[in-house]
Amino acid sequence: MHVTIAILTILASLKWGNWKNWREYHASMFFIATCGLLYEYIVKDYALWKFHADFLYGIEMTVIVYALITMPVSVFLFLSHFPKKWFNRLFYILLWTGIYISVELILYVFGRISYQHGWEIGYSFLFDIVMFSVIAIHQYYPFRAYILSVFIIVSLILYFNVPFNFA
Repeated sequence: MHVTIAILTILASLKWGNWKNWREYHASMFFIATCGLLYEYIVKDYALWKFHADFLYGIEMTVIVYALITMPVSVFLFLSHFPKKWFNRLFYILLWTGIYISVELILYVFGRISYQHGWEIGYSFLFDIVMFSVIAIHQYYPFRAYILSVFIIVSLILYFNVPFNFA
């Protein structure tokens, strides 16, 4: 199932992505890849959500596929058509949140993702809204997105009691 999601994301990017201007989105694509890998590092022994491997590869490869292919390519798609007007941006972020939460629900139903330590699908919905908002901010104001991300990460670590040593 994870392979299918990666392939469909790549195919969607080939059809609807703004490949002419892909370099404009490169930093935000790298940002989301870094955030995905950072999540895996921070919660390596205390995951809030966890992917379960498909038959083609193990959990480590699943994480790498999401962090280095699926997420950056979907960010490329998201930013390729990001609206200019603020009002439209809110609906666009909600649309992408709906897409992500729908895919996550499918993964959940088929046992390809599970939740631990108090995380639930409702948190994923809120997280996706925040994530797409931060990606949009990153596209225009990268430093602000980095600062905001630190506060979000620390808040999530504290709220979910993730055993992480800040020292």
